[in-house]
Amino acid sequence: MMDQHIHELLVNIGTHNRSISVVGSMNADYTVFTERLPLPGETVEGGQLVILPGGKSGNQSASAAKIGARVSLIGAVGNDSNADFLLAHLHNAGVDTQAIERLEAPSGTTVITVDSEGENTIVYSPGSNGQVTPSLVRKHSETIAQSAVLGLCLESPMDSVIEAARIAHAHNTTVLVNNSPFHENIPEALREACDILLVNEHEMCQMLHIDEPSDEDWHSFDWDSAIQALQALQIECAVITLGAQGSVVIDHGTYTRIDSVRVQAVDTTGCGDAFMGTILAGLAAGYSLQDSAHCASYVAGFAATGHGAQASYGTVEQITALFNE
Repeated sequence: MMDQHIHELLVNIGTHNRSISVVGSMNADYTVFTERLPLPGETVEGGQLVILPGGKSGNQSASAAKIGARVSLIGAVGNDSNADFLLAHLHNAGVDTQAIERLEAPSGTTVITVDSEGENTIVYSPGSNGQVTPSLVRKHSETIAQSAVLGLCLESPMDSVIEAARIAHAHNTTVLVNNSPFHENIPEALREACDILLVNEHEMCQMLHIDEPSDEDWHSFDWDSAIQALQALQIECAVITLGAQGSVVIDHGTYTRIDSVRVQAVDTTGCGDAFMGTILAGLAAGYSLQDSAHCASYVAGFAATGHGAQASYGTVEQITALFNE
């Protein structure tokens, strides 16, 4: 049963006037389902190949929009059928696509294999996403400046990500950076403009050069030392996702454990992006980082019950109905 407080937060998440901007990537996800993931050099039989809308920034935007947030996505698609496919799905999710430019290049793609336990492997080909330049970002600086919060991941060129963060920082727009695909050393210019960092537990330990708990028990992990290491990198606020163990919200020297929700997972593709999108929506609604992460656990949990990334995302009505059964 969903906590009543979280239920009310989710129901009201789209009732504000503040907007979200997202700068980044869109991909057509070529997805095949198998009994198990192949070992290196091995061939396994899979089911029918399906093409689904994806890309981390597209996913994050769609997730936030489907639960009622106002979202503008800034980026680029190619001049191909995948571009039409991606734009149509984003539009149907409620994302404002006016700042997405069409370029003479193939659209971004990923090749995804999903096993019977819902685990996946992903190979990413940037395509037009690699042509999201700082000048393209600057063309849409007003959209960023007028937003309450900016969402960034690292599927776009780093200089463009930094440019977007600088624009937002200069206009007091909250900057949430998802360090994915993972970079062990985030440039100082990005850290200086970043208000909140989102990483998983393994990425955090790699970034901070600290050991993971040998028994994978993150309840007993020395979070105070991790906080100090993050602060040494000028990071005061962060959300650390822990998979089935939930997440940890770090906020100016303190930390809060957020429990996961239990679902029968069929595909975890895009669940992290659903989590990120919900935090963007929560922050835009004026919620605390802790409350936003609580909401995100339910939205990401719902996503794990369906196939694909954007294709598995739910509306507030669908999500609350599942967890209130």
